[in-house]
Amino acid sequence: MTKRDYYEILNVNRNASESEIKKSYRQLALKYHPDKNPGDHEAEEKFKEASEAYEVLRDAEKRKVYDQFGHEGLKGQGFSGFQGFDDIFSQFGDIFGDFFGGGGRQRTGADLRLDIKLTFTEAAFGTQKEVDVNKHVECGHCHGSGCKPGTSPITCSTCRGTGQVVRTQGFFSMSSPCPHCHGEGQTISDPCKDCRGQGRVINKKQISVNIPPGVDDGSRLRLRGEGETGPGNVPPGDLYVFLHVEAHDFFHRDGYDIYSRMPISFSQAALGAEVEVPMLDGKTQTINIPPGTQSGEPYKIRGAGIPNVRGHGRGDQIIQLIVETPKKLNKRQKELFHDLADIDGKPVKEILKGFFQKLVP
Repeated sequence: MTKRDYYEILNVNRNASESEIKKSYRQLALKYHPDKNPGDHEAEEKFKEASEAYEVLRDAEKRKVYDQFGHEGLKGQGFSGFQGFDDIFSQFGDIFGDFFGGGGRQRTGADLRLDIKLTFTEAAFGTQKEVDVNKHVECGHCHGSGCKPGTSPITCSTCRGTGQVVRTQGFFSMSSPCPHCHGEGQTISDPCKDCRGQGRVINKKQISVNIPPGVDDGSRLRLRGEGETGPGNVPPGDLYVFLHVEAHDFFHRDGYDIYSRMPISFSQAALGAEVEVPMLDGKTQTINIPPGTQSGEPYKIRGAGIPNVRGHGRGDQIIQLIVETPKKLNKRQKELFHDLADIDGKPVKEILKGFFQKLVP
């Protein structure tokens, strides 16, 4: 089934601001949310569709790719559409919090961002990077409780452990996070000396990042559970790794194909030749240049380009053959070129003379 345009789904124009996109999505999400439409399959599908559209358009990099290449372009970025309700709630908690009784304990800790530089070949063939990340982790002294060892939290006297307070006005009731315990339902009277009652401390952790073959500049990896641990023993968020690929001196990438320029002489172009060309893996390969090759003609080596990031084959290596004109000739070379011109029936002096005769009336 053909996917609908994301802007059409959210009912915004292509120049819509981030706040306009968020506002439109919030309206649709509240309208079609499964909790408000139990058993309504059509509403559930519309909710998923709107969530997928918002996930793309809220991200500046994904939105840029989508604007240029549409849905097909996002496949090369590792985007696979709707990921399930758990992901939606964790990513869009700011939108659902006020409406669906949120504002209390968050589902996960904060997500983190890490930027990694790669060489051209590292991006092409994949690599593994060991990186250090400073982040909040569970306190080892109190094991995340926030309490001094041997003590326990006490039930909040304001909300009686619910984490919510209810205010009634007329026929309406509204719940909000408890201001005393901040939605935790418990308070700590004797805090841990290491984390001061937070249940977490900042620590440096070494993380191994496996980068698959075929990633490109701007690609993003998601490491689940490698973000920050939230307060109150909340599970950690995710770590997003943004990849920045350095340019190569010889190769230029376009999708999964790589391009390069190869200089050849007049003789090689006219007579044909065997020449060695550099390959992406650092080796060389002999190619046969056919006689009569013109400057700028491409030569393709199939399957010698970038591996597909999804593991399906490789692109091609396209070599642009450039016929070089010698800037300096020795005496013998000049004689040979004059002889060649005579054989061609286009002596150099006659060509110049005929040219100037056409310019002078």
